[in-house]
Amino acid sequence: MTSWDERYKTSSYLYGTEPSQALVSNAHVFPANSRILCVADGEGRNSVWLAEQGHRVTAWDASEVAVEKARRLAQARGVDVDYTHADAGHFDWTEQQYDVVVGIFIQFAAPDLRDRMFKGMKAATRPGGLIFLHGYTRDQIEHGTGGPPCADNLYTEDLLRDRFGNTLIHKLEAYETFLSEGSGHSGRSAVVDLVCEL
Repeated sequence: MTSWDERYKTSSYLYGTEPSQALVSNAHVFPANSRILCVADGEGRNSVWLAEQGHRVTAWDASEVAVEKARRLAQARGVDVDYTHADAGHFDWTEQQYDVVVGIFIQFAAPDLRDRMFKGMKAATRPGGLIFLHGYTRDQIEHGTGGPPCADNLYTEDLLRDRFGNTLIHKLEAYETFLSEGSGHSGRSAVVDLVCEL
């Protein structure tokens, strides 16, 4: 059992069952009936919500426990999501097939793996498709209300501008907010949103 399996093995949902508020706030830019990939989706709160909005959703996570909980959540909410157990370092990014690729709090990845994931997210997005990324900035370390305590895993606007500079950036905004997303994300938080087009 992996460390993430250990974290997710409780009966409760670590980050709750409601979607990320950042996703809800930005999803109006996703075309109707989009084909969406949710990267490292955890227990399914975001993929399930997107399916409830009428999108065709594929999601994966490295934790088998999380994937099973995501499947139960989708069944309970009456939606279909194509879930897969996959490792971030070996995920098979299929070239240019998704209308939208979503990565929310995927900051378990150290810089080398993160850069490979960013490259994969771009490869998986069709021309004209969108990437939505939401995560903690380095200021989050001072808050201590979620996320890794390692600055190298956290985002800056300059980092995202550099890594996605070959796309059309529609939104890149760092801000402070109050999160109430289960026990995993709770309290004052420093976050950043990116919406870009391939």
